[in-house]
Amino acid sequence: MEFSIAIVLFGLGIGILVGMTGMGGGALMTPLLILLFGVSPTTAIGTDILYAAITKTVGGWRHLKMKTVNLGLVVWLAIGSVPAAIFGVQLVSILQDQLGEEKLDSLVYAVLGGTLLMVGIITLARAMILAHTIQEREDFELRLRHKVAAVIIGATTGFVIGVTSAGSGTVIAVLLIAVYRLVPKRVVGTDVVHAAVVLWAAGVAHFGHGNVDLGLVGNILLGSVPGVVIGAALMGRVNQDHIRIALGVVLVASGIATVQKGDPVVWPIAAVVAGLGFGLILMAPRWYDRYRPDAGEAAEEPVPVPARSGP
Repeated sequence: MEFSIAIVLFGLGIGILVGMTGMGGGALMTPLLILLFGVSPTTAIGTDILYAAITKTVGGWRHLKMKTVNLGLVVWLAIGSVPAAIFGVQLVSILQDQLGEEKLDSLVYAVLGGTLLMVGIITLARAMILAHTIQEREDFELRLRHKVAAVIIGATTGFVIGVTSAGSGTVIAVLLIAVYRLVPKRVVGTDVVHAAVVLWAAGVAHFGHGNVDLGLVGNILLGSVPGVVIGAALMGRVNQDHIRIALGVVLVASGIATVQKGDPVVWPIAAVVAGLGFGLILMAPRWYDRYRPDAGEAAEEPVPVPARSGP
């Protein structure tokens, strides 16, 4: 693709948003490329994932230097997310061969739209509920149940990222808050470094299948790189919850616009599955803590989930 000032400006705006909140990149750029610039869904997803991998790598390096990353958690998340993301990309390629380009586009529109709706709702929940009901902590001892939860979270979200490009920032960040109760700086740092790992895996896989427009990647990076720098500088000056509420509304609206282009049977299924999956992952640690045989012996360790008054 040739130079496009419009795409550069959109990249700048989304980069500022990502710099301020650590979320919204994949969930916004893919529908923008599809709805406003007419890019095919599979190319938009593959291009967005590769561009995001580059920007997340830069951000991840910064967080590693700041020591705001739980590397153990990143490793266990990646054990689940990397193979799941590659499998998701491979599944898209298989469906393209089996169904043809037109039918695949309708299917991807539906899955992407349903996922965007759920990501938008999750974003609103984070801003309006989670941030005010969960007692956060700086760090914790990584035990077997934490590792198992991380692999499950990584596998489910990695698959969604490989298929739709959405969720690498928003969904995983919410789960890090709700399941592990990490403080914001640890959430962002751990999320960004893990996102860089899984996005590179999915991006290389998409590139191998011919789903990446390198010219488009360059256009987006021209705007997004300075945008991330500007957003990071503005982070402490803007109310984060207000931004996340606005982002959630935009994501829901994007989801509604996207599903109208997709299979009317598939998108409700995608949204319900995404919602149920998120709910099960969120509640599993609480159920485990309640019913495990050694619950009494481990009472002295803080439970890595919200209190009963939580979401």
